[in-house]
Parts: sequence; structure tokens; C-alpha cells
Amino acid sequence: MVKQPRKKSTGKEAVKLLIRLVILAAVLYVIFGYGFLITQVRGQGMFPAMKDGDVCVVFRTAAMDLTGQKLQQDDVISYRLEDKRYFGRVVAVAGDQVQLGTSGSVQVNGITEKGEILFPTFADVNVDMTVEDGTVYVLGDYRTQAEDSRVQGAIPLEAVEGKIITILRRRQL
Repeated sequence: MVKQPRKKSTGKEAVKLLIRLVILAAVLYVIFGYGFLITQVRGQGMFPAMKDGDVCVVFRTAAMDLTGQKLQQDDVISYRLEDKRYFGRVVAVAGDQVQLGTSGSVQVNGITEKGEILFPTFADVNVDMTVEDGTVYVLGDYRTQAEDSRVQGAIPLEAVEGKIITILRRRQL
């Protein structure tokens, strides 16, 4: 009679699988709890760059991007004020002089903003300020629909959740 090799206990295999799943869950928790944020866009303040219902991936940082660089002009960020999430484009960083007129023109350090803002951008306020250390000045792309630094003032870096690294359009899901 030929002896058959003994099979490993399925209980040990189940425990090993459970341990691997727990480790995987812990790694994913750290990555998405502290490294990245997946969130949905609410409102039209960043239209057409970001539309209501789009899903975006945010690299969680206070003042750094993926390469370790500080936030710069034209970076699109996510920030939280009073338990509400906002999205906006960094127009000016600490030390920059911002001038915003009721005609909708924006000047940073004396240079008029250039870009492809396709929608009405008229502002309700005149702004002439120097951005303080530890803050950024943020505007939405669709300025008549955006709640941004014109209303909230310069955004503290502590409120910045991170930089938008990708957008998944609602219609592509």
C-alpha cells in the first residue's frame, strides 16, 4: 500500500489568508487615510475643469505636492473650511500681491491673469492685498458660481487637504 502525502490543514491556510487580508486592509487604510483622498465634486465653482458629480483623487498634503514642491500658482486644490469641502485654483502664494477688480480682471504681482476662463468672471468685491505667510489665495474657475478667497479670504495651509492629481468624469464611470 502506497502512503498518500498528508494534506496541509485548511485551518492554517485560512489563518494565513486572514493575516494577509488584514495586512492589505491596514496598508489600504494608511494609503487612503493619510496619503490619498477620493472625493466627489459638489457644485460648479470649478467648471469646466471639474464638474458637479466628478470624482477626484487628492494627494493629501498641507503644502506639498507629489514631488515635495510647495503649492504653486495654477495648482488645483481641495480644502476644508467649517466642515465643508471646497475646490479651487491657487492664484497666489505667500508674499504675492493680488489685485482683483469688479471687472473680473485678476493681477498677481502686477501681471494680469491669463487663462482660458470661458465663463463670466465678474467679482462683487475689489481686492488689493498681499498674501500672508502660511496662506494661499484661491479662486474658482467659474467665478460667479464659486465660493473662494473673495468671500473666505486667504486660505490657511492647515485647511488645504491636498492637490488634485486626477479627475474621473461622472459620465466615464
